[in-house]
Amino acid sequence: MQSLPDTTTVLIVGAGPTGLAAALSLLHHGFRDFVIVDAVPQGENTSRALVVHAATLEALDTIDCGDDLVSQGAKTTRFVIGSRSEVLVKPYIGSLASYTRYPYALVVPQNITEHILGAKLASLGIIVHRPLRVVGLKRNEENSHLSDVTFEDGRVISAKYVVGADGARSVVRTMANIGFSDPKSGDRDHETTNLSQMILADITLEGADIDNFAVRGTMSSDSFFLCVPLPSSFNDYLAANGKAEITDRLCRIGCGVPLGDGEIPHSPPKEYLQGLIDRFGPYNMSSDPSVNPNPKPTRIKDVVWSTRFRNHSAIADTAFTRLAGENGGAIVLIGDAAHIHSPAGGQGMNLGLRDAIFLGEALTKHINAAESKPLAEADSILSEFAAIRHERALEVIGFTETLLSVAGMKYRERICWWFPVSSAKARDWAIWAVGWIPFVQNRMAWQLSGLGRR
Repeated sequence: MQSLPDTTTVLIVGAGPTGLAAALSLLHHGFRDFVIVDAVPQGENTSRALVVHAATLEALDTIDCGDDLVSQGAKTTRFVIGSRSEVLVKPYIGSLASYTRYPYALVVPQNITEHILGAKLASLGIIVHRPLRVVGLKRNEENSHLSDVTFEDGRVISAKYVVGADGARSVVRTMANIGFSDPKSGDRDHETTNLSQMILADITLEGADIDNFAVRGTMSSDSFFLCVPLPSSFNDYLAANGKAEITDRLCRIGCGVPLGDGEIPHSPPKEYLQGLIDRFGPYNMSSDPSVNPNPKPTRIKDVVWSTRFRNHSAIADTAFTRLAGENGGAIVLIGDAAHIHSPAGGQGMNLGLRDAIFLGEALTKHINAAESKPLAEADSILSEFAAIRHERALEVIGFTETLLSVAGMKYRERICWWFPVSSAKARDWAIWAVGWIPFVQNRMAWQLSGLGRR
């Protein structure tokens, strides 16, 4: 086991997919003088993020991880959006074939992504130092260009660059006094939609042929329900990491819970999740035989993992600064430390991975430039990186807000007095009317892929 050095050029705080990708990108650009730490004793073993899109797979190609990830995921070229009883539109991601070698969305749980990136890093001789929780960040007293990072166990490491890849509750961001708020309203939940609070769960089902399930989003008057079949590699991963062997195919469900239902229970149990499926899922997933058109109703068999969360968007005031003045140590934020938003469209981990991979090039350029140029001039490299990533984050936040407002539209009995149609029915009609137009389908696929906002 390698001991923690006293000094390093780059310290990466956080070894989730974003931090691991940043380390791999530095190695790809020929730079090895870095240390990566994480607060937990072992890697994250819950699934969270689920989809890797084309733009991210192309970025992962540059650090030789794209094909490894594809081998463990399930390729999805079409998904279904509908009401509880009927299909409204089937966007075709395969239409991207002329733009990318990855004309699909890759369904692969975050823990598998993290495992693949971690194994790649280990194969290159780099270890993650665990558990090291950051509790202090200040300017070095002898060299103002260094930052001293203190860990919970009392150890200290000095670094020229500190990369905050430590998530939405980033300690690095907080200690660097970088603001973090909703870009539109300062600080609020999405109270204007039915998706202010949601659940996610990985489950098995009885009475359902999951192998023939498509990725499906179901809109209703009070919620939005999502069902995604998971790749068989996820079963293998769980078995290899101490979970009981699960032979049935798993699927991920997500569902908005109306605020009128009260607070979602912690780690929502099987009965609670079943109730949400019966209320908001497609009828062919219901446990109620009076509405399920199939001969046998569908019921949850096992709950492997479940969680609750509130939808929220926020972005850091800047992704690059210097600690305590112009000559302090460099602080760079990536991933959820720099921006968060709703999971609509599966964009979160994708944006973070692209932050990390592009940072490797920017950081090595800055390190080389700082050896021969004034610091202020060299800093333009990281300032440009931060500005571009900030712009991309705002674009993704706007995109996810739009998806959230459509999927979670507040129910109104009628749109106006002279048009006696509910808001949900009008939305469904509009999606059905335009959703079958090839241009609209192609545009939807392009927006989800991230190819236009790498």
